[in-house]
Amino acid sequence: MDVPVTAVYDANVLYPAPLRDLFIRLAQAGVVRARWTEEIHDEWVRNLLVDRPDLTPERLLRTRTLMNDAVRDCLVTGYDHWIPTLSLPDAGDRHVLAAALCAGAEVIVTFNLKDFPSEFLVPHGIAAVHPDEFVVNLLDTVPGGWCVKPSNVSGRDCATPREQSRNCWPPSRARDWLKRSLACGRSPRCCDHVWGNLTEASPGVRRRRPA
Repeated sequence: MDVPVTAVYDANVLYPAPLRDLFIRLAQAGVVRARWTEEIHDEWVRNLLVDRPDLTPERLLRTRTLMNDAVRDCLVTGYDHWIPTLSLPDAGDRHVLAAALCAGAEVIVTFNLKDFPSEFLVPHGIAAVHPDEFVVNLLDTVPGGWCVKPSNVSGRDCATPREQSRNCWPPSRARDWLKRSLACGRSPRCCDHVWGNLTEASPGVRRRRPA
């Protein structure tokens, strides 16, 4: 996988807060040109409000605004004309493929691979990739090239001010965050792989700042 890779994040990748933070951080580190749409936002927000009645639309509106501000050129627009020309098993998913085409994306990152069969994507030069595989491939391409510090878009940054000022995390905090980000996002094989590369690069789990 060449980096930076242009990828559309499906709604199910943005739904879990820790995984959302990780994937936004990948974009901020410069290894992914992350793309999504307001329609994708609407989908993950709608589902989260159903599953989490303690959350409010206003709170999630703030989250999506922070996401849009955090990643340069993330919002894809002007893709609607593609939708009627596309075929997928579920017509309701065509907007994701249309956004990928409009954005010039190589990859759609999604848990629902069955909804994006390769025979429908290959003619467009696009692949659907599971988040687990996506992160592992990125790390193999640029080992140590991106940091573990979460973006705090969801307001759940677990680094203390002192740790932030030292530009590093103690290993226990870094590993806890990785486990939450990857395990809760059904990315089981990724945590040990990521952790091994990070600790090998620096025993103190040193964070790199994007250039």
